[in-house]
Amino acid sequence: MTSRLSELLAIMERLRAPDGCPWDRQQTFASIAPYTIEEAYEVADAIARDDVRHLKEELGDLLFQVVFHSQIAREAGKFDFDAVVAVICEKLVRRHPHVFGGGGPLTAAEQGVAWEDVKAQERRAATGEAAAGEAAAGEAIGGALGGVPLALPALMRAYKLSKRAARVGFDFEHAGQTADKVAEELAEVREAAAAGNTVPSKEIAEEIGDLLFAAANLARKLDVDAEAALRAANAKFERRFRAMEALAQSRGEHFASLSLAAQERLWLEVKRAE
Repeated sequence: MTSRLSELLAIMERLRAPDGCPWDRQQTFASIAPYTIEEAYEVADAIARDDVRHLKEELGDLLFQVVFHSQIAREAGKFDFDAVVAVICEKLVRRHPHVFGGGGPLTAAEQGVAWEDVKAQERRAATGEAAAGEAAAGEAIGGALGGVPLALPALMRAYKLSKRAARVGFDFEHAGQTADKVAEELAEVREAAAAGNTVPSKEIAEEIGDLLFAAANLARKLDVDAEAALRAANAKFERRFRAMEALAQSRGEHFASLSLAAQERLWLEVKRAE
C-alpha cells in the first residue's frame, strides 16, 4: 500500500473518530449512497468533456467514497478497505482466465462473451447458496435477471435486463423484428393518447414505458449503448438549441417570442450549418 493511500485511510478514520467531524460521523451507507452515485456521474462527465485535469480530481472524490463506505463497514465489524481490494483482485483474476489461467489469447469480443459467462456462473453459485433459504420463505430466486441493480438509470437497466433475457434465448432473431416492436409500441402510445385518457394517465405512462424499453432493446440489438446514445442526443439537442438562441439574439430577436414556425426555421438553419 502506498503512503498516500495509507494517509487517505488515516484521514477517513480521523474524520469518523469520536472527536472528528460531526457530519462525517453521522453518515451511514444509505446516507452517502447518493453522493457515491453523484461522484460516479462526475467522473463520467469529466471523461465526456475530455477534461483530464478534472478527471483526476473526480476520481479522487470517487475513491474517497469507497474509503468512506469501507470505514463504516470496518467500524461495524463487517469488512475493511483491504477486504474490498482483495475481493476485486480475486474477481479480476477469476474473470480473466485467458490472462491469469494460462488460456489462449482472446479477441475483445470473445473476452466479452467469456466475461458474461463467468458472471453467469457467479450468479448461479450465489443463487445456489441462497436458494434453500429463499425457497423456504416462498421467495423467487435470482434467475437470469438476478443481480441487475435497481439503482441503475432506467434506460441502462432496461438495456441490461434485455441483454440478460437474450442470453437465455428470449430475444428477437433479427434487429428488424426489434424495430417492428418499437413501431408496435409507438402505435399503442398513439392509441392510448387518442382514447380520450386524461393526460397524464396511467395507461399512457405504461405505454410510454413499453416504448422506451423496446427502444433500449433495439439499441442493444444494434450493439449501441443506449445510455451513451441518449447522452449524445441530449448534448446535440442542447448544442443546437443554444445555437438557435444565439442566432436569434444576433438578429435582434427574442427567441421565446418567435412563432413555432420561425423557431423551426432557426433549427434547420443551425442543423445545416453543422
